[in-house]
Amino acid sequence: MENQHEQFNVDTRHGSPYDRGSADSYYRRGRRPHYFKGATYNSEEVLEKDMTPVEIREYNLGFDQNEADYNFKDWG
Repeated sequence: MENQHEQFNVDTRHGSPYDRGSADSYYRRGRRPHYFKGATYNSEEVLEKDMTPVEIREYNLGFDQNEADYNFKDWG
């Protein structure tokens, strides 16, 4: 079975909604839909209030996929 991000042709570039969702889960930051128009932290950040429903879905997909993979930063 293919991953959902491949099935829906989700943008997985660094800074994308999917990437930010995955990173927030990985670092255990909690769910806060957002993304960057370009490179993470080096371009304009788009907050949830300005995101489309598709962008929010992609953020949640990244977050949920990482949670399902149980792939978290080892701080120890």
